[in-house]
Amino acid sequence: MKRHHFLFAIAAALAIFLAAALFLVDREAPASKLPAGGDFVLHAVDGPFDTKTLRGKVLLVYFGYTSCPDICPTTLSTGAQALRLLTAEERARVRMVMISVDPERDSLAHLAQYATFFHPALLGVSGSPEEVAAVLRQFGANYRKGPVQPDGSYAIDHTTATYVVDAEGKLVSTLNFGSTPEQVVAAVRQYL
Repeated sequence: MKRHHFLFAIAAALAIFLAAALFLVDREAPASKLPAGGDFVLHAVDGPFDTKTLRGKVLLVYFGYTSCPDICPTTLSTGAQALRLLTAEERARVRMVMISVDPERDSLAHLAQYATFFHPALLGVSGSPEEVAAVLRQFGANYRKGPVQPDGSYAIDHTTATYVVDAEGKLVSTLNFGSTPEQVVAAVRQYL
């Protein structure tokens, strides 16, 4: 009987793990199945951030938060490495943007410091929870705040894809978590 309970517990844990993995892992979608994307205005430390002002640049849009223990630093490090692999001329036509899904804890000043730690061309932006939620919907992204711990901390499960927006402002591709810097560079160069 104990073996039956043990196997049931293992099966339940595996089911929970797979459900969480499906929530976090993004599959690269063909262009015909991409969300609408579109322009948005959020806030950066030095004022409003309006994607319309970046026409002519390829954008790499990522949703994350500064307290993320692993996925966000990994993705931002990969993006930074990709930016370093581009020529100076190419890099001038690319902007990576991290949109915080944790506006309660991520002040604009902290976001700016966090983003530029990875690369000077990486911009951290945020807004009210409603503004951020609207942009998440545009990109088909999502997040879920975990339970608040006794010390006030909490984790956030969030979409892990990086969204590629072309120089005309159209969402054209997604890059899955785990993409290499070389894959990011290849995706960017398709739209420069």
